[in-house]
Amino acid sequence: MPINDRSAAVIASDLNYMELALAEAEAARRVCEVPVGALVVHDGVVIGSGSNATERSQDPTAHAEMVAIRQAAAQAGSRWLTGATLYVTLEPCAMCAGAVVLARLPRLVFGAFDPKTGACGSLRNLVQDPRLNHRCEVVGGVMEQECGELLRGFFSDLRMAAGKGQTSPGGLAGGDGNGGASGTGG
Repeated sequence: MPINDRSAAVIASDLNYMELALAEAEAARRVCEVPVGALVVHDGVVIGSGSNATERSQDPTAHAEMVAIRQAAAQAGSRWLTGATLYVTLEPCAMCAGAVVLARLPRLVFGAFDPKTGACGSLRNLVQDPRLNHRCEVVGGVMEQECGELLRGFFSDLRMAAGKGQTSPGGLAGGDGNGGASGTGG
């Protein structure tokens, strides 16, 4: 299903789950991480959730999607998450899109588009590449305004802190913590 078909199967529960993903993103912001949140939902049950943790863990792979997918795979007892949906507040990067393919998630719903690092339609579309052994339905732009505003506010605060001689809000060293997600406002 094309990413730019915004009528593509946005269902009422998508809004509810995206609100939960936004709560995860808010939690990340409170600890000075790039505010991205993610959930994996299977049969109406959240089986994995996460927010960015790259700064706290000093792990470049600790993106919200990776945290949620790892947790969901552990919960499911399988590396394949067939029948589940990944909800994330920002379009996944190449690493996270690769994880979506490897986990065989059939559906991805994201909020804000990422024109700098988005790998699910903006720069490239790994999750729907016909050369790969798995593709998924992509629904982008769900609660796009809310998701984008959270990111823009974070990066605005980060720039303000840098202008005052601080390393960043909360004293963390620079960087956007999500491989360039600052494109949504930074």
